Amino acid sequence: MSKLCMKKLVLSICATNCYILYNSDSMEGIIIDPADDSDTIDASVKSLGVNIKAIFLTHGHFDHIGAADELKRMYQVKVYAHQDEADVTENGMLNLSAMFEDGNSVKVDEKLHDGDTLEMCGFSIKLIHTPGHTKGSCCYLINDGEKDRLFSGDTLFCGSHGRTDFPTGSGRQIIESIVDKLLVLDDNLEVYSGHGEQTFIGDEKKWYRR
Repeated sequence: MSKLCMKKLVLSICATNCYILYNSDSMEGIIIDPADDSDTIDASVKSLGVNIKAIFLTHGHFDHIGAADELKRMYQVKVYAHQDEADVTENGMLNLSAMFEDGNSVKVDEKLHDGDTLEMCGFSIKLIHTPGHTKGSCCYLINDGEKDRLFSGDTLFCGSHGRTDFPTGSGRQIIESIVDKLLVLDDNLEVYSGHGEQTFIGDEKKWYRR
C-alpha cells in the first residue's frame, strides 16, 4: 500500500497548485510550490499532523514561491530548487513579483542539478531539469517504494504546457524538455501540474510530435 499521502491546495491569484506530501508512517513531509498564504498552508499542515522537512520549488515565479520565505522561517527548513533558478527566485523582475507593490523573493538553500536524487521522508525525490518556462524549471519524480509520481510545475499541464514569454523562457526549450525528458517516462505515470488537474504521461503524448 502506498505510503505517500497528498493534500493539494489551490492558492494565489493564479490558482496555483501547492502540494503537501507526507509519509503516512512517519508523518514527515515536504511542500512543493508554496504559492502564497502561509496561514492557510500551515493550517493544513497542522490539521494533517505533518512534520515539514523541506520546501521544493519547481521554478521561481511569484505565484509558486509566495509563502516560501515565511514557511522556511516557520518550519526552520531549507528551500530546494534547480541551480539555474536561484537568481530567478531572488529577483523581482525575473520572478514577476515586481509587477506588484510589495514584490517577493526567496533564497534557495540547496541548489540541485539535473538527475540529483534525494532520500527524504521515506521517499526518493529525483530532480529532472526541464528548462523552457524558465531557465531553471524542473520536475520532481517522487517514489515512495510503491509507485512514481511526477510533479511538473509549469512545464507540463493537462493538454498544454507553461508559457514561454516570461524572462528566461524559451519555446524551443520547453518542447525539447517535454519530448526528450518527460514523454519518455512510463505512460501510466501520474502527472501533478502547477495549475489545473492531474494527467498521465500517456495522455499527453498525443499533443506532441516525437
